Amino acid sequence: MTDEPVAVSDDPRHELGEFLRTRRTRLRPQDVGLEPGPRRRVAGLRREELALLAGVSSDYYQRMEQGRDVRPSEQVLDALARALNFTAEETRHLHSLAAAARTPARRPRHHAPEEVPPTTLRLLRTMTSPSVVVGRFLDVLAWNPLAGALLGEFTQRPRSERNLLSLLLHPEADRTCPERAATVAELVAMLRTQVAAEPGHPRAVELVGELAVHSDEFAGLWARHDVAETTRGRMRVRHPLVGELNLDWDAYPMPDATGPVLIAFTAEEGGPDAERLQLLAGLLVAPGPAAASPPRP
Repeated sequence: MTDEPVAVSDDPRHELGEFLRTRRTRLRPQDVGLEPGPRRRVAGLRREELALLAGVSSDYYQRMEQGRDVRPSEQVLDALARALNFTAEETRHLHSLAAAARTPARRPRHHAPEEVPPTTLRLLRTMTSPSVVVGRFLDVLAWNPLAGALLGEFTQRPRSERNLLSLLLHPEADRTCPERAATVAELVAMLRTQVAAEPGHPRAVELVGELAVHSDEFAGLWARHDVAETTRGRMRVRHPLVGELNLDWDAYPMPDATGPVLIAFTAEEGGPDAERLQLLAGLLVAPGPAAASPPRP
C-alpha cells in the first residue's frame, strides 16, 4: 500500500501538483539529455532541472507542485509537457487539471444517477455480439444476454458493486482473465482521466475510496497518476463452459451523453474465438433479466 492517502482530492491544485511530481520523479536525467551526476538524492529529475528545461523559474514550478495558488498559462503547460516527454493523453490531462485549478470553487451540485435510455436498451437486445453499457466511472449499467453469459455471476451483484475494476480486482479474477493485471492498470488510468473531468463527483469519491480500502494493488496504481483515454483494446477470457476467448472491444459514445459508452466485443470471423462465441450463444436458454433491461438495484 502506498504511504500517501488514496482519495479523490476536492482541490484540483493538489491533483495538478501530484501529477507533475509523479511524472518528474519518473523521468531520468539521461532521458532528457542531462548528465546523471554523482550522489543524486532524489528519484528522477530535480525540480530545478525540470524548471530549467521548461523555461520557468524554480520557485514558480515548486509552487505548482505544492498545490499553491498559481495559474499557469497554456504556454507554460505546453513547455512542461514537452520537458516531461508527455504523450498527447498526458498533455490533455495536464491542461484539464490546470483549467480546473483556475476555476473558482463551485457549490456542490446534484448528480443524477446514470441511466441507459430505452432506445439504447432496445439496441442492445438486437446485438449479436457481447455488448455492455459502461458509465463514466466504469460502472456496468446494462448488457445483452451474451454479455451476461460472458460476465457470469458478476451480473447478479447489487448495482453498486457492478464495476469493471471491482470485477477484475476480485481475488479469483486471475483464473478467468489471464492478462488481468495489465487490464486493471489500463482501467485505473481510464478512471483517473474521468475523475479529472469531474472532480469531486460523489460516485468517484465513493468508488476510489472503496477500491483503495480493499485493494493494495489499486492503491498503488492510483498513486501513479497514470492517465488513458482508451477507446479500443483486446480482452482474453477463460470461460468455464467454452474455454478461452480472445476478443476485440471497441467503445462507442452514446448520443447526448457525456459519460456512458457502449462497448462491443467481437471476434475475427471464421476463427476459433468466433466459434466459441457462437457456442456460448447457443447455451443461452432464454433472455433473462440481464437482456438489456435495467438490472436489479
